[in-house]
Amino acid sequence: MRACINYQKKEGKIECQACSHFCKIGEGKTGICGVRQNRDGKLFLLTYGKAIAVHVDPIEKKPLFHFLPGSRAFSLGTLGCNFRCANCQNFDISQMFGQKGKVENYAKFDWGLDLTPEQIVKKALENNCQSIAYTYNEPTIFLEYAWDTMKLARKKGLKNVWVSNGFMSSQTLDIIIPYLDAINVDIKSFDNQFYKTNCGARLDPVLENCRRLVKEKVWLEVTTLIIPTLSDEEKMLEKIACFINEELGDFTPWHVSAFSGTISWKLKYKPDTPISKIKKACTLGKKAGLKYVYAGNIWEENFVNTYCSQCNKVVIKRIGYAIERFDQKGKCPNCGKMLEGIFN
Repeated sequence: MRACINYQKKEGKIECQACSHFCKIGEGKTGICGVRQNRDGKLFLLTYGKAIAVHVDPIEKKPLFHFLPGSRAFSLGTLGCNFRCANCQNFDISQMFGQKGKVENYAKFDWGLDLTPEQIVKKALENNCQSIAYTYNEPTIFLEYAWDTMKLARKKGLKNVWVSNGFMSSQTLDIIIPYLDAINVDIKSFDNQFYKTNCGARLDPVLENCRRLVKEKVWLEVTTLIIPTLSDEEKMLEKIACFINEELGDFTPWHVSAFSGTISWKLKYKPDTPISKIKKACTLGKKAGLKYVYAGNIWEENFVNTYCSQCNKVVIKRIGYAIERFDQKGKCPNCGKMLEGIFN
């Protein structure tokens, strides 16, 4: 447990400023995330130094296709989340706490593996990772744990990557941007009602944060999960593609992924996304002017390889998470055009 760094006392409560919920938290209570608690008028992160999930992953799994392709990321997450996505696949760790409650109700939980920021950096180096990925649940809610690790990682030459729902506050972005190298943000829909009903959140902060991340030159890739009847409407997908093209840049990779009901939290009754829907979304993205559109969970060459936007030659070939690189430090071997992204 550690004291939090961005909150204010308001109206006899604490206003947490980690994410755009700006929860006002009474004594003994937590915010929506379940892990930031008011104790005697101070806000504490209950999951500091406690990693519930730790793995060495290919960076492509985040997914990040234009950031150190072929490298390994030391990945970790904690308990809790500030969203309530009905489709969540990691609900066993993200939704363990339910709604707001008192900390004594949490004593029965396994908070995870004791892992200090120093140990995380050490393990990343021992496993020949080039980056540390803050993932599996929303890193915004374990800001202090992530931030301390990010600072140490930067000193040791490791990159820092977030996999995020993009709902962090501007105050949190101020804190992490100096140490953040890349981020994958979910734009789950372009409909605020979807965010309200399915996620318990709002769309606008996510879009505004994406704009700022690009402006601050943090490498950004966007993911959209296509859920049958909920987030598969073509006009809505066109709006996401146009937003990426017009406001983030046509070079911003867009990953469109298939939903699986069997591994979701509350949508087990929903059918899996048809492959045809994913391919159609890829086509919509290309028509909107995006250079790099990738299909998640399909692994067909035309939908996962990286092609040069100038001569259309294959620059990076992917089979599952295995890749074959033909680029020369990011340059197309055929025409010499530099791909957008961060390459070894």
